[in-house]
Amino acid sequence: MTSGQPLPQEPTLTIAQVVERTGLSHDTLRYYEKAGLIERVGRTTGNQRRYEVADLAWLEFLIRLRETGMSIADMQRFAQLRARGDVTVPDRLALLREHRADLAHRVRALRRNAAALDDKIDHYERLLEAEHPHEQPGTADLT
Repeated sequence: MTSGQPLPQEPTLTIAQVVERTGLSHDTLRYYEKAGLIERVGRTTGNQRRYEVADLAWLEFLIRLRETGMSIADMQRFAQLRARGDVTVPDRLALLREHRADLAHRVRALRRNAAALDDKIDHYERLLEAEHPHEQPGTADLT
């Protein structure tokens, strides 16, 4: 049931709006485009980048991949697979499963390291308490 009128387009976003919403810098957005992590961004007649609202969800996913330690090369591989469509779903799933397993391994290592730091902090607090039994831990003047 069309009236012959074109459907209204979703509003596009300037690079400044995308920076504000994602926390990525202008340079990072340009780099992601150049590196093929995001598809070529539309431009205005004045050659200003205009992002689609749908680009935000993809950018947020890229941010999660990066924050969880995925390499740029693997992010590029994932983006290339995504661009090829649903036929690549098994490959994308395998890549994400591999990354998730690596992340779980790193989380376990970080927890072990945090526990070792906690033990060392406790040790030094006990030493200070033994030297200065009337002071609270962390309040001794060590200068």
